[in-house]
Amino acid sequence: MTHILDDLEWRGVVADTTDRAALRAALDAGPVTFYCGFDPTAPSLHFGNLVQLVTMRRLQRAGHRPLGLVGGATGLIGDPSGRTSERVLNESEVVEGWVTRIRAQVERFLSFEGDNAAVVVNNLDWTRSLSAVDFLRDVGKHFSVNRMLAREAVAARLAAGGISYTEFSYQILQSLDFLELNRRHGCTLQTGGSDQWGNITAGVDLVRRVTGAHVHALSTQLLLKADGTKFGKTAEGAVWLDPTMTSPYAFHQYLLNADDADVSRLLRVFSFRSHEEIQDLEAEVADRPAARAAQRALADELTTLVHGPGETARAVAAARAVFGQGDLADVEPATLDAALATAPHATAGPGDTYADLFAAVGLVPSKSAARRAVAEGGAYVNNRRLTDAEAVPGPADYLHGTWVVLRRGKRAIGGVRRALPPGLS
Repeated sequence: MTHILDDLEWRGVVADTTDRAALRAALDAGPVTFYCGFDPTAPSLHFGNLVQLVTMRRLQRAGHRPLGLVGGATGLIGDPSGRTSERVLNESEVVEGWVTRIRAQVERFLSFEGDNAAVVVNNLDWTRSLSAVDFLRDVGKHFSVNRMLAREAVAARLAAGGISYTEFSYQILQSLDFLELNRRHGCTLQTGGSDQWGNITAGVDLVRRVTGAHVHALSTQLLLKADGTKFGKTAEGAVWLDPTMTSPYAFHQYLLNADDADVSRLLRVFSFRSHEEIQDLEAEVADRPAARAAQRALADELTTLVHGPGETARAVAAARAVFGQGDLADVEPATLDAALATAPHATAGPGDTYADLFAAVGLVPSKSAARRAVAEGGAYVNNRRLTDAEAVPGPADYLHGTWVVLRRGKRAIGGVRRALPPGLS
């Protein structure tokens, strides 16, 4: 069986460790109790957070005990890492609501049974009653301002115009988390993204200074595409894990459309397939790229992990139906909305013909081109070949009373939304 550290290395996940040999020895002597933190700075975690969630899941499956920390306290402050300006501070009631939502997302990736059952904690539990004087005397005295100023995130902010004491103190709060989890749960390893390395090592140092214990840290590589841009960004914005913010269909499509140059990296980071199975899929990319076998495997596995097998099945069925390989009437309204949200679409006006609508959606450059497409047999309405370009959509043509799906050829699709009666919006 592959050592968990070797597995993470093979997958290209590991960026830094405090002492690789010592960490390996600790994992061998395990089980190790480890933690990773997630701040509630939005209503949902996003695609980038999946690297940490999946890494936690791998470590737990290797026999180690995960602590998922949701930062009810640090989320009120804001991490300066990766930012060029001060974060807008959210009201405590808002952050509290986000804590609940993010806690549920973290829990989905962990097991709460067995000898290494996971625990989810909130750092507000040990900071809520901490006075400013106690914080400064008991924690702040262990931090050198010179070293804090030299940390990359702080130095970048100072160069960009300055940083508030609030955000400057973030690394002290995060370090306190490691100390408290070491005391309360015997935690000896923190994991996190490479952008958190300064905060993570500050926590390692604080535990050593206060308790004398030598604990460990492991950071993960930043997930970048072959062109150097971040994964998890689309023209519509971030790819979220909350299905109300990024639908399971859109999530599945995002992965299905991964570039050939990127899919191997994504499989290694996210798939729980064996090394051999992943290498076989990588060979498929090289030998038969048009089949997109690797992208399909990745999309199905990761959508199932995030949203469950039912949503994956619905996303696959909807995609097949939209592109003419299934019955559109069987696609649920919410999934159909999601499928057409990122496709070209328009709203039907009174008396608009299909020639008008094909042109309005942008599937053809003009109404005359639409007529030619119809005459040539290459225009479809709800997966039925259109024979009359001058026909007008009737009530029965609108799926679920809302959408007509237009298609030109095999792959070019668009949606026509039914116009609402006057006075409704």
